[in-house]
Amino acid sequence: MIKFDIITIFPEMFKSYLGESLIARALEKKLIKINLHNLRKWTNDNHKTVDDRPYGGGLGMVLRVEPIYKAVKSLKSKVKSKKVKVILFTPRGKKFTQKMAYKLAKMDQIIFICGRYEGVDERVAQKIADMEISIGDYDLMGGELPAMVVMETISRLVPGVLGKAQLLKERISKSGGFLEYAQYTRPEIFEPEKTFRRGSGRQAWRVPTVLISGNHKKIDEWKKNHGKVIE
Repeated sequence: MIKFDIITIFPEMFKSYLGESLIARALEKKLIKINLHNLRKWTNDNHKTVDDRPYGGGLGMVLRVEPIYKAVKSLKSKVKSKKVKVILFTPRGKKFTQKMAYKLAKMDQIIFICGRYEGVDERVAQKIADMEISIGDYDLMGGELPAMVVMETISRLVPGVLGKAQLLKERISKSGGFLEYAQYTRPEIFEPEKTFRRGSGRQAWRVPTVLISGNHKKIDEWKKNHGKVIE
C-alpha cells in the first residue's frame, strides 16, 4: 500500500475528487492511503501565515520554508521506511512521465508539496524535496491539480486498483511504459446522420474486422500496430 501525504493550503479542493470513481474504491479497499494536510497547521502565529514577500522585490507572495520544513519532517517521522519521496510541484521541474510513475509506484510513502501564489522558497527545492515535477509546459495557480494527476497515474499502477491484475499486466511495457491503443465497442456498425459525415462520405462507421475475428494473435498484433507506448 502506498501512502500519499499532500501538503496544501487548500485541502478542500481534493474532497470531491477523492470521493469518486476508482480512487474512492481504492481507498475503501485500502490499496492506497491518502492524507490531506493543511500547511497552516505548522505555523506559529495567530494568523497562520504561510507566505511572505520575496527578497529582491517582485509581485506576489512566496510560500515560506519554515512551515514546509516542519510539515515534511513530521510526516516522514510517521513512516518507518526508506522508500519515501518528497515531491515539489513547479513549472521548472522535470516533466512527469509514465516511467516516472512506474518507479514512484514502488514507494511506501510519497509526500506532495503543493505550491501557491508566486512560488515556493527555493530552499524547499534545494534542501527538502527529493524531486521537482512539472506535468507540462504551462503554469497553473497551484500544485493541487498536478498532485491529483500524479497521484492518479501512480495509483492505477497499484495491483487491484483497476480491477483484474491482468488488465494492468498486459498494458505495462518492459521499460515501465504504458501501451495505449485504439478501442472499440458496440455497435459493430454505426450509421451517423447525413449532416455529420466528417471524412467518411456516405459510408457507415465500422469496427475493424480483425477485432471481431476471434483470432487473438492477430488482435494482439493489431493492438501493437495501432497503439503507442507512453514512456
